[in-house]
Amino acid sequence: MKITIRYFAGHRDITGLSEEHVELQPGATVGSLWELLIGRYPRLTGYRGRVLYAVNQEFGTLATELHDGDEVAFVPPVSGGLPICDLWFAILDGGERCHG
Repeated sequence: MKITIRYFAGHRDITGLSEEHVELQPGATVGSLWELLIGRYPRLTGYRGRVLYAVNQEFGTLATELHDGDEVAFVPPVSGGLPICDLWFAILDGGERCHG
């Protein structure tokens, strides 16, 4: 199955990509995808345990099962003045869920 991955902030800096497509085996999870990406991009290891996950613009966990065509976003911690709700939903849908 084919998955689209979106990278933000430090993850984009590490991978050099804002988006990537990968082929995964059926039954793959967000966690197994994350481990695959750590293998490709070892510098992502420092983010282990400090990442927000979204699958198809909905919060996910490492145990969330993936399906063909899913879009996965890994959002690293950031510093600055944005409240987490504003940051998270600005990335996913322009902040409508926080303010609309």
